[in-house]
Amino acid sequence: MNADSPFLTVRDRLSQDTRRRLACARNALAGRVDGKTVDAAAVVTLLESIIAPGDRVCLEGDNQKQADFLAKALASVDAAVVHDLHLVQSAIALPEHLDLFERGIAKRLDFSFSGPQSARLAQLVAQRRIEIGAIHTYLELFGRYFIDLTPRVALIAARSADACGNLYTGPNTEDTPVIAEATAFRQGIVIAQVDQIVERVPRVDIPGDWVHFVVASPTSHHIEPLFTRDPAHITEIQVLMAMMAIKGIYAEYGVRRLNHGIGFDTAAIELLLPTYAESLGLRGKICTHWASNPHPALIPAIEAGFVESIHCFGSELGMEAYVAARPDVFFVGPDGALRSNRAFCQTAGHYACDLFIGSTLQIDIAGNSSTATHARIAGFGGAPNLGADARGRRHASPAWLAAGRETEGPTHTLVPRGRKLVVQIAETFHDHMQPTFVERLDALAVGEAAGMSLPPVMIYGDDVTHVLTEEGIAYLLRCRTVDEREQAIRGVAGFTAVGRARDAGAVAALRRRGIIRRPEDLGIDVRTASRDQLAARSIKDLVIASQGLYDPPRRFRTW
Repeated sequence: MNADSPFLTVRDRLSQDTRRRLACARNALAGRVDGKTVDAAAVVTLLESIIAPGDRVCLEGDNQKQADFLAKALASVDAAVVHDLHLVQSAIALPEHLDLFERGIAKRLDFSFSGPQSARLAQLVAQRRIEIGAIHTYLELFGRYFIDLTPRVALIAARSADACGNLYTGPNTEDTPVIAEATAFRQGIVIAQVDQIVERVPRVDIPGDWVHFVVASPTSHHIEPLFTRDPAHITEIQVLMAMMAIKGIYAEYGVRRLNHGIGFDTAAIELLLPTYAESLGLRGKICTHWASNPHPALIPAIEAGFVESIHCFGSELGMEAYVAARPDVFFVGPDGALRSNRAFCQTAGHYACDLFIGSTLQIDIAGNSSTATHARIAGFGGAPNLGADARGRRHASPAWLAAGRETEGPTHTLVPRGRKLVVQIAETFHDHMQPTFVERLDALAVGEAAGMSLPPVMIYGDDVTHVLTEEGIAYLLRCRTVDEREQAIRGVAGFTAVGRARDAGAVAALRRRGIIRRPEDLGIDVRTASRDQLAARSIKDLVIASQGLYDPPRRFRTW
C-alpha cells in the first residue's frame, strides 16, 4: 500500500497529542515541576497547558472522596483558554463542580449522583446552563468510560504518592482505579492530588506508570460522611417500618446477601438486628453478607455476630480504626486499611446480592421511582444497578428462588428462574408534606425540559418486588395483572391523593390474598414499635458498641 492510499490512517494521534500536551506543560511549568511532582502553586498553569477546549474530563467526584483541590484549580482557569468541557464523573458534590458551568468552563455533563448540589443543579438545568447527556447508575457510567465516554484528562485524588507517581488511596479507593485505567490506557493524561508525598507508599493502589503528574494539596482531600445516620433522629414510624421489613421480607424469604441504600429507614433496620431480629431467632439466618459501605449503624449487628462479611463501595469517616480491627468482616489490606472499590462492589451488589432496599422521592402507580423532581435532581448513584433484577445471573440461593416462584405463581415455566428482591421503602409523605406517591413522576417533565432522550427514572416498576410504607407492605411480585399492581401500590399509599383514589374492595381482596399486609397481618403490635428497640439510640451509643474504635466526625458529636 503506497503512502497516497486513502486507506492509510494515522493510528497514534492520541499518543502524539498526549506527548505534545505533556511537553507543553513541562515548558509552562519550567522550574515548578520535579519529575512528576508539581508545585501546588502552579496547578492552574498545569491545567491550562494540559486541558484543551471541548475535552472530556473526569474530575474525580465520588460518592464520598473528592478531588477538591483540583476542582478549585479547574474552576480558576482562564475560561478563554479552557472552555466547553464535557464533564464525566460519578458525583456532583462540590460547589466548584457547578461553578465550572456558570463560568463557561464546562458545558456538558454525564454523571450519577448530585445529592449535595441537587437543588442548584435543577436550577442550572432549568436555565439551560448545563447540557445533561444522561444520569447514569455508577456501573453504567464506568462501562462507558471504556466505550464512548473515555476521559481525555482525569483529575483524581489519593492519600499519598511516591516520587515515581505510585498512589496509595487508603480506605477510600472508591472510583479511582476505574477512572485511572480507562484514561491512561486510551492515551489520556492522569493528574493526581495527594495529601502528601512520601518515600514509600503503604501499598500501591494505582501504579505510577498510569500517572503523569502529582500535586501535593495544601489540605487533605475532602471526604463526605455520607452514610452516617445519627440514631437519635430515627422515628418510631421508621422503627415500625423496619420491623415490617425484617419480619415480612427478610425473614419471609431468608435474605442473607443484601445491600442497603442510604437513609434513616435502612439505618433503623440495621439497629433492630441485634434486638428485634434476635428476638425472632434470626441470627445466622438473615443479613449475613453485605455489599455496603461500613455504616456506623451496623456496628451493633457486627458485634452481635449477625454480620459475617461486608465488601465496601467506599469507606466512612471515623470508621477506619474499627474496620482495621475487624479484618474477618471487612476486606482489609496488609497496611490495615480497608480496600474499597465501587466498580467491584456494584458488580457484587448486582449479581451476588438477593435484596436491595432503598428509599426515593417519588413513586408512581406503576411502581416506577425517581429522585429527579422539579426542585431537585439528586441523581441515582447505584440504585438502578443494585435495584434491577440480574437477568444474567446463573447461580441460585433460597431467597432468589423463593422470589422467582412467587413471581411465576401457579403457572410454572419449563425453565425455572429466580428473582432479585427489590424493595422501595418510604413514608407516604416526606419533607414539607410532599407526597411520595404520585400519578405521574416529575422525572418525565424534567427529562423533557432538559432535552434528555430518556426520562430520568431511577428504578423501573417492573423490577420492584415490594413497596413498604408505614401503612404496610405491597407484595408486587404476587400480583398477576397491571390493575392488581396499581391497587396494591394505592393500598399502601396512605392519605396521599394516590392512596385516596384506591378501590377499597380491590384493596381488601388483595389483603385477603396476602398481596397487601398490614402490621397486624404480620403479627406486629404497632405499640411495640418504640425507639427502645434500637440497639443504639445515639452516636455515643455507637462509639460504646465499637469499644471506642469508632471516631465520629465532629459534627455528629453532642458530647
